[in-house]
Order: sequence, then structure tokens, then C-alpha cells
Amino acid sequence: MNIDSIKNGFVIDHIEAGKSFEIYNYLNLGDLDTSVAIIKNAKSNKMGKKDIIKIDENTNINLDILGYLDPNITVNKIINGEIVGKFHPELPERLVNIIKCKNPRCITSIEQELPHICELTDRENVVYRCKYCEEKVNR
Repeated sequence: MNIDSIKNGFVIDHIEAGKSFEIYNYLNLGDLDTSVAIIKNAKSNKMGKKDIIKIDENTNINLDILGYLDPNITVNKIINGEIVGKFHPELPERLVNIIKCKNPRCITSIEQELPHICELTDRENVVYRCKYCEEKVNR
């Protein structure tokens, strides 16, 4: 299989095998007017198998969510065909409309137009709590 290299954009690498479509949806990559390539189950010496997403344009994509979805992800920023930046996303302090509070007494259960806001309360154990009712929320 041959996937061309990109001139400008992002390569999201070291995605756990099978999770690329979830990331594609969370990042709203289907809304972009640019080429996006998903490589599933690529061979990896480090992981056995992995997924890769290539985005062929430098666009305003909120990559903060990646630290929550898969902490092992590597993001490479490409400009003029060269990697100019490489980073591992960290857990975001706040998630908006990513995970939902399951507490039936939470205001988000009644007021459906309210955004679901969860805040990181324990980085070590990856614990997020609802901003409104402080209920611990799970993935």
C-alpha cells in the first residue's frame, strides 16, 4: 500500500489499533475540505499494530482531546514536507461535550441544551468530574 507523504498538515501516529475512526469523529475531520487518510492496523515494532491519521493541511483542529482519547498518541506537525514539531498531547483540564454526566439529578439531564462540561480533578488516576454536579464521569 502506498500513501503519499504530505507537504503541510498533521500526522497523528501511534493510535491504538482500531481507534482511528473514533478520533476521526471526535476531531470532526469529516467536516474538513481537505484530504484525510486513515491507515488501520499498520505494522509497528513498538505496538504490534497501530492506526495513523494523515491530515493534508494545516487547519485549526483542536487536538487537546487526543490526550484524553489515547495518551500514547504522537502528533507530528508537517511544514514543507518536514516534521517541524512533535508532541504527545496531555490530558486536557476541561472536556466539553466529549463525555456526558450520567447522574439523573444533574442539570444536564433536564436542560438538554447545556454543554456537558467535565473537569480534570485527578490527573494521576484520570478522573473527570461534571462541572455542575461534581459526579465522577466515566468514558
